[in-house]
Amino acid sequence: MSERVNVKKKQATPVAEAKAEATLPVLGPVGMLRWAWTQLTSMRTALFLLLLLAVAAVPGSLFPQRPANPSVVTQYIKDHPDYGKLLDSLQLYDVYSSAWFSAIYLLLFISLIGCVVPRAIAHYKAMRSQPPRTPQRLSRLPEYGTLVVPADAGIPASDAIRSAAGLLRKRGYRVEVRDADGALPSLGAERGFLKEVGNLVFHTSLIGVLVSVAAGGLFGYSGQRILVEGDTFVNTLVGYDQFNPGTNFQSSQLQPYSLQLDKFNITFDRESKGKFGQPIDFSAAVTTKETPDAPAKQEILKVNDPVSLGGTSIYLTGNGYAPVVTVRDGAGNIAMQGPVVAKLQGDNYYSSVVIKVPDAKPDQLGFVGFFLPTAFVTDKNVSFSADPELFNPQLTLNSYYGDLGLNSGAPQNVFELDVRNLTPLNARNLAAGGITLAPGSSYTLPDGKGTISFDGVKRYIGVDIHHNPGQVYALVFALLAVAGLIVSLYVNRRRVWVRTGTAADGRTMVEYGLLARGEDHRLAGEAAALRKLFATEWQLPEDNAADETASDHADAEGTAGSQQTPSRAGDNVAGSVSTPAGPTGPEKDQ
Repeated sequence: MSERVNVKKKQATPVAEAKAEATLPVLGPVGMLRWAWTQLTSMRTALFLLLLLAVAAVPGSLFPQRPANPSVVTQYIKDHPDYGKLLDSLQLYDVYSSAWFSAIYLLLFISLIGCVVPRAIAHYKAMRSQPPRTPQRLSRLPEYGTLVVPADAGIPASDAIRSAAGLLRKRGYRVEVRDADGALPSLGAERGFLKEVGNLVFHTSLIGVLVSVAAGGLFGYSGQRILVEGDTFVNTLVGYDQFNPGTNFQSSQLQPYSLQLDKFNITFDRESKGKFGQPIDFSAAVTTKETPDAPAKQEILKVNDPVSLGGTSIYLTGNGYAPVVTVRDGAGNIAMQGPVVAKLQGDNYYSSVVIKVPDAKPDQLGFVGFFLPTAFVTDKNVSFSADPELFNPQLTLNSYYGDLGLNSGAPQNVFELDVRNLTPLNARNLAAGGITLAPGSSYTLPDGKGTISFDGVKRYIGVDIHHNPGQVYALVFALLAVAGLIVSLYVNRRRVWVRTGTAADGRTMVEYGLLARGEDHRLAGEAAALRKLFATEWQLPEDNAADETASDHADAEGTAGSQQTPSRAGDNVAGSVSTPAGPTGPEKDQ
């Protein structure tokens, strides 16, 4: 026992000494770069970066984004002084243009290119190469079968292999016949190259989607505008109420088209009890011009049916009422006149109204209140709107005077009035009471501050204007990605080998085997289909097969064996047959 242990120690000593003396090679700068490139361009890294990109986009939906609404971000920082500025320093209010999001985006882009290009080159070479050589033992393949062609059929082994090649070509196989006139002719066939093509199309399309989205972010723009009936929008920077340019946007990209709102119509539900008074259809009649000199064109703008002008898409996104008012100052001069957009606040188009009159003299004037399309007053003297139509429109306001803060240059929300530095003139809790106006009526402000009149009501719409040069390309690449994914999932890569030989009694012996690259649950069905084709071609019964003892086939191989040189180990495709799922029939060694 001790001698055996000593022998093991002696045998292990040289190996241990070699390991102890071995030193790892130094990669150096070039080697490190190659290693980093290999890691970056692996499919595992690409999938990880894709997942990381999705996770990195989450803060964009959790926190307000500065490109979408800068005032909301400013207010958010004011409301959260403890961590608001910290989030700003981490660029969480500019997620999609932040340095860390862009880094992930670019790394994913490079990784996908590094994955796709080498795979495309390798697949191109594989498509041009010949099918693998015929294995010596087809019986080791997952799907294996034999057929016997009677001697009186007059089909020698060479004709059988050629007819089998023709049948496989008709089924889309790429076929190579080997030793067609020899004693044991065979063929190798392969199909399913579209599987890898679909995979490459999928990944290439992902790159296309990334490029298209990047192009839209760099050169696109979007904006919003509120249009009152009769107003005209001209596609210039000053024409937008809010504008969000792309990173590389240039004002020269704006096409000078115009859009005028002629009439806005709403259809309300007047039949359903549960949804009575709910809007069921919106349509805006607009007049458009592609250029200032172009002829006017009448179009209809509807929800989910945008108007396309100058490379932009104009969407109908909102609507409401705009009371028309006239405000005169203490000197009797018109300080403000026109429609005032009322912001929707509740059911039946119950809307808030803010009127700012900075040109009034001697003091600036401000009004805050509500617009009711169909006004009703409860027994507790509370006003509400009973219907969205203009059956009994009413304007209820409180008035103020003082400095509105507009001269300082600080941006203000047009739908809000800061009354902290203003002096109230009218309110329900004051002796003067509030202001209640019907169309055509007016009210004189206390202390000689002026008058306000309610002249009528117009409708308005809100439109979103989008220009995204990569939008169409992103859609095309997305559809290609789906198509490539479907092809890669449903197309299978298969290989077929057929070998024929002639037995001593003149019968032609045929054996075939199938192998799939990857999992293929339909391989058995393909084997059955090929067997049926062969049997029909050679007019054989479907249950035709070689004897289980395989004596006839052995005779055929023995007859040819004397004419063949010994096979080399390299003649087999070891990688193709070394790990089969198991033969379906008895193993027949050659």
